[in-house]
Amino acid sequence: MTRVRFAPSPTGSIHVGNALSAVANRGFGDWMLLRIDDTDPARNVPGGEEEILRDLEWLGVAWDEGPVRQSERQDLYRAAVQTLQQTVAKSDEGGAALYRGVTLLRPDGTATYQLATVVDDVEFGITHVIRGSDHRPNEHLHRELTEALGATPPEYIHHGLILGEDGRKLSKREFGATVASLREAGIPAGAVRGYLDELGLPKHDVHYDLARIRRLAIEAIAGMSDEELAAAAEAPVELVPALRGARDLVEAREYARQVLEPEPVSLGEEARPTLERFKELRSNGSGAKEIVRELKAVGGNLKALRLALTGRERGPELWAIVAALPPEEALRRIDAAL
Repeated sequence: MTRVRFAPSPTGSIHVGNALSAVANRGFGDWMLLRIDDTDPARNVPGGEEEILRDLEWLGVAWDEGPVRQSERQDLYRAAVQTLQQTVAKSDEGGAALYRGVTLLRPDGTATYQLATVVDDVEFGITHVIRGSDHRPNEHLHRELTEALGATPPEYIHHGLILGEDGRKLSKREFGATVASLREAGIPAGAVRGYLDELGLPKHDVHYDLARIRRLAIEAIAGMSDEELAAAAEAPVELVPALRGARDLVEAREYARQVLEPEPVSLGEEARPTLERFKELRSNGSGAKEIVRELKAVGGNLKALRLALTGRERGPELWAIVAALPPEEALRRIDAAL
């Protein structure tokens, strides 16, 4: 059985580079551990673990055991240092244990990343460690520590990093760099997961392609059922025709507001012929597309019709607004605008 682990630090929403590791591990492993690497209190963010769990669940990344917190396993790490006594020398600074110049225990007796990650990989029988290439320098030390503990090192697989468009490290402060920022921007989970699945295990660093994610977002929205889209846009299912052209879920929610909460308008006499004709067609039971097609054919004032129905100059396709509104409500809005 292939046993893998995803081991983020609780520093808030997951960076897309770490999300790539999470997806890659889940796709590669038969069994996956979720481990929270919280050995450095200075880096831990309140609520950071909860954000990680939310991000993983949103992305559809499930785990088989965890979350296991390293902060709750300190006795195990100190016991491992005893096993390493023949190769460990003690420094003069508060009793911090060193292994060939690398600090394994801090002066307060807590384990550093280098010790804790190896001990946990051994304890949980991790067979493959899949992580970003920025961890490649740690591989030799981790192999040595694993062997010194009497275990067989896992296979280490390092994938390329996701860099910014400028080729530099992608900062969490940049838009789209965290899973939460993508979710808040209305990108469907399927689009983000699809992008990460496409990257797979890149051998080399890749430039972050937000444009590709946005294209996938449009495809994901198009692939949603009416019920899924209505739920994602927090709108009644009857409004779905007006939501289909949205490029993301934020825009879909705005489209829903336009239909549900029209801005009041008062239109001049130049709009009357189009609006009166609309009333006739709607009262006669004509379909939404047929109505718009006929009004367009006779040079009708479609901008005025949109304003009368929503109070906005831009938004969903006009026929979709007509289709989404009950006939009596559409006629009421027309009368109010006139």
